[in-house]
Amino acid sequence: MKIRKAVFPVAGLGTRVLPATKAMPKEMLTIVDKPLIQYVYDEAREAGIEHFIFVTGRNKNVIEDHFDKMFELDATLAARGKKAEQEILAQSQPEAGAVSFTRQQAPLGLGHAVWCARDIVGNEPFAVVLPDELVLNSPGCLKQMIETASKLGEKSNVIAVEAVPDHLTHQYGICGVGKRTGNMFEVDGMVEKPPKGTAPSNLSITGRYILQPEIFKILETQERGAGGEIQLTDAMIGLAKSQKFYGVEFEGERHDCGSKPGFLRANIAYGLQRPELRDGLIAEMKKYLGQ
Repeated sequence: MKIRKAVFPVAGLGTRVLPATKAMPKEMLTIVDKPLIQYVYDEAREAGIEHFIFVTGRNKNVIEDHFDKMFELDATLAARGKKAEQEILAQSQPEAGAVSFTRQQAPLGLGHAVWCARDIVGNEPFAVVLPDELVLNSPGCLKQMIETASKLGEKSNVIAVEAVPDHLTHQYGICGVGKRTGNMFEVDGMVEKPPKGTAPSNLSITGRYILQPEIFKILETQERGAGGEIQLTDAMIGLAKSQKFYGVEFEGERHDCGSKPGFLRANIAYGLQRPELRDGLIAEMKKYLGQ
């Protein structure tokens, strides 16, 4: 099972981090010196993704600009002899024709956003990557999942899962655990935000998915669920009636950058990974903590 395409739902309003996202897409908020969207694009490219599909909304044109060439900037950097900066920009530049954009005209939920990409994805398995969730690890989360998917049957689906505290399971989509092989297991049922004390496990469904194209038919008629939105988890529950789902407990540290605490934590974690920033960052942290 080869995964060539990845869908990035980037039409959300980013209400959890207002007012920062009033005029700027949350996907363009920076972790250290790169926007969120660049991190997940790099993760997908590392995993072998060939076609990157962005489902956008109003006021998201800057995401398109980010992945386009800026001739004025390139010319200015060249004239000033800033080769290092030119190389950084070149590394993040997609190949011509490797990026597609489509619109989600109304905020109807993650499931609806994925459905909007149906004609670009076509009839092949694909990945879904949520840009406000970063996983700090090498290899990246999606590469781990694709390596797992390569060992499964053609009509298999894979979701990334993470353990959460038992008293918080009602805040997440939770999956049941069937036959296990290492860090992979057969998913034995899924439920979106189960009432307290009823969750089948403490493994939450996170922001990385590998799905079969049959999900689009289900999403086409999917009724609204939690929050009055078309939920992807609900559609996966429907697809699980005819296809197998597998969960992967990935290696790495997940950061929910759609929340203010998670965003701050990610900046510190990714900053500490940079040798040229680590010592100075630790010194500043000690100063503010009075150590």
